Amino acid sequence: MERTDVMAAPKTRPKKSASGSVAPRNAAPSKAAARKRDGETERRILDAARTVFIRRGSGGARMQEIAEEAGVNQALLHYYFGTKEGLALAVFRESAARLFPGILRILASDAPIEARVEQVVHHYIDTLRAHPFLPGFVLGEMNFNPERMVALASEMASLGVPDAPRRALDALGRDLAKRAARGDFRKVTADQFMVNLASLCVFPFAARPMLTHLLGIDQAGWERFLDVRRAELPQQILNTLRP
Repeated sequence: MERTDVMAAPKTRPKKSASGSVAPRNAAPSKAAARKRDGETERRILDAARTVFIRRGSGGARMQEIAEEAGVNQALLHYYFGTKEGLALAVFRESAARLFPGILRILASDAPIEARVEQVVHHYIDTLRAHPFLPGFVLGEMNFNPERMVALASEMASLGVPDAPRRALDALGRDLAKRAARGDFRKVTADQFMVNLASLCVFPFAARPMLTHLLGIDQAGWERFLDVRRAELPQQILNTLRP
């Protein structure tokens, strides 16, 4: 005769979560928990992706190359970020967060326009020097995922204040109008001036392959070209404001 379960070891009840749902025994940790425990791996992947994007561009980068650069297997890249697009978006968010908020802070400051122009030029060139894939990534996203890029640009620029871009442009517009009334500058709207300023800063990075070929310069020559541009561009932009 078989023994009944009276003598068997007592069964433990599965633990319930705060929401009341029953967690399965030996369940795999959530992605959020895994990331929290192994932030170093995620950091290595992001740094490796940025390195490969700089080397290949986000379009030419391959997940296997990023995995090798990070010293991990390719499955971990998919585990943390899903797809190459997801990884590129994560790198872009991190890099763009160093560019756009700083530009808005400078534009909205009380510094003279001459100082703001110099600071914006230096901030653009220094940031894009460290993250040269940004312009190409933005252009690609604008062509293939315009809605996502618009939302992302708004998020990156907001500084926690939904109308931060408008405030910065309004502050710049008031100062431009005052200087024009005094005869220092010709009349120009803040939005036109800002687009001109950004274009002059970003274009060399967006067109780098073409420029290096046409100018016949190597990496060292490119760095010298940026040094000269960083020094001379603020005055060139200010000259366009003067009557």
